[in-house]
Amino acid sequence: MEIYAHHGVFPEEKQEGQFFYLDAELYLSLHEAGITDDLTKTVHYGEVCELMKETFTERSYDLIERAAEVVVKKVLLAYTHHTTAVPLIRKMTLNVNKPHAPIPIPFENVSVQIERGWKKAYLGIGSNLGDKRKYIEDAVEKLKKNELIRKVRCSKLLVTKPYGGVEQDDFLNGAIEIETLLQPMELLTFLQQLEQEAHRERKVHWGPRTLDLDILFYEDVISNDPKLLIPHRDMQNRRFVLEPLNELCPCYVNQLLQKTVYEMLKELPD
Repeated sequence: MEIYAHHGVFPEEKQEGQFFYLDAELYLSLHEAGITDDLTKTVHYGEVCELMKETFTERSYDLIERAAEVVVKKVLLAYTHHTTAVPLIRKMTLNVNKPHAPIPIPFENVSVQIERGWKKAYLGIGSNLGDKRKYIEDAVEKLKKNELIRKVRCSKLLVTKPYGGVEQDDFLNGAIEIETLLQPMELLTFLQQLEQEAHRERKVHWGPRTLDLDILFYEDVISNDPKLLIPHRDMQNRRFVLEPLNELCPCYVNQLLQKTVYEMLKELPD
């Protein structure tokens, strides 16, 4: 797509504008449309083009990186199955080309390419202070209200003994399955925000808390960042994690241990 817009760091770029060229790849199931010949079973690419142009030109950005992110987010959020709320477009790759950038030497093109899509993640949730069930239910509702999170599915809640040797009340624990456009660190930030809104205080390691939210799995991502270890490094020792997780995804494979949730649960001592 050729689009005239006003993105750039320099004042003349914002005032005069220039041509940009956008290449997009959309990933979705074409089977039902191929069988039925029904346009409503697929994505109308003419409408996608209009949405991309409108989004790309509605305001000016310094960076084409930012312009690309805004366009991809808009498209991925716009196309959802009317009855099931399931995203129609699972993933999108966008290349934004800026061949007329103000560079004082000969060059062919300047471009950025990003790929974004809906990712499946599994969360652990727990509480052992105050109205435990309400803290958990409120957090689940806030997950559902975030536009970047969809298909929220919860396990049953289990009453479990505290883990870690700290004297405290029993926990109410469960697991949650979601699909999200948030990157792992962005998801962690949002979960910590929910904990803060529940007035969680981090005074004692493994101590009592109003709300505890952990990322157990995020697709097949393995993260060794000290701030976010994925998969959760101690899940194989925690029945209160594995039992609710087994209800949601017994065949999900821990990429570090190369064991399914069901296998990890069966290997725990009684």
